[in-house]
Amino acid sequence: MLGVDVGSVDQATLIAYGAWIHRLKMYPYFDTAHYLLVTCEIRDEMSSAAGMFSRKHPLSCWLSTMLMCFADAFLASFLLGEPLITPFKRHDDILLATLIWYLVFYAPFDAVYKLTKITPVKVVLSILKEFKRAHKVAQGVSHAAKLYPHSYLVQILVGTAKGAGTGVVRPIEQFVRGVWMPTHNELLRPSLYTKVCLIASTLLVLEANSTFLNAPHDLVYLGMLGFLLYFKLAYLLFHVSEPFAPFENLFCAVAMGGIWDALSRAIAASRERKLANKDTVPLPSDKKEQ
Repeated sequence: MLGVDVGSVDQATLIAYGAWIHRLKMYPYFDTAHYLLVTCEIRDEMSSAAGMFSRKHPLSCWLSTMLMCFADAFLASFLLGEPLITPFKRHDDILLATLIWYLVFYAPFDAVYKLTKITPVKVVLSILKEFKRAHKVAQGVSHAAKLYPHSYLVQILVGTAKGAGTGVVRPIEQFVRGVWMPTHNELLRPSLYTKVCLIASTLLVLEANSTFLNAPHDLVYLGMLGFLLYFKLAYLLFHVSEPFAPFENLFCAVAMGGIWDALSRAIAASRERKLANKDTVPLPSDKKEQ
């Protein structure tokens, strides 16, 4: 009896924590962490040319940063047929993102940029960003469910776009900076975060629309957040970049023609060996002449 009570208390506590985390306000602390890391990624991609580019082309630099800071909202608006200018409707978000952009690119001695590269600081910022990512995934699934309640695919796509939109929008951001690399996009090579957000969105859709995942929403949200934090910390601390590779390879081998391709190659190799053996075996007439 005591064990049952303790278990119920633990579940109630987890649900309470999940509800509290779910209702956290993202502005300004979590948004600041997101804007900082995204802006630093853009500067890292520019490499040594970041200083010269930011001073010669400040408008392009600012616009590319805004595209990445609000990439999730741009992509979700595009998928749902909403105005693409919607992400700019809140001036406080634009001002905060602009302030972060200015500090990363123009702060004296690159103090802000160098500060974000310190490992403990980067870990804390990344944890805050994963809180923001979980919030965006849940928000995307919920918003799409209101517009398309009977389309699970749309809900999953919008949730994934809200959580990992930066990777999809990156070619457009590069084009704004005068760089065009169409072969580097999420559709060809999905990143770890896109895969994780896809799984998280699927879990939320199953929890909301089916009987396969029968659990309180706040508990599922807490589990999704732990799922995101686990992969983020594994990547930062242990450099685990492709944890799903074994499962992807197995799936492709079983369901995407891998087995049949291997069987075809084995049959072709066997035929070639038989033909080679026939060519090397001497004929009976040749033996008599010898």
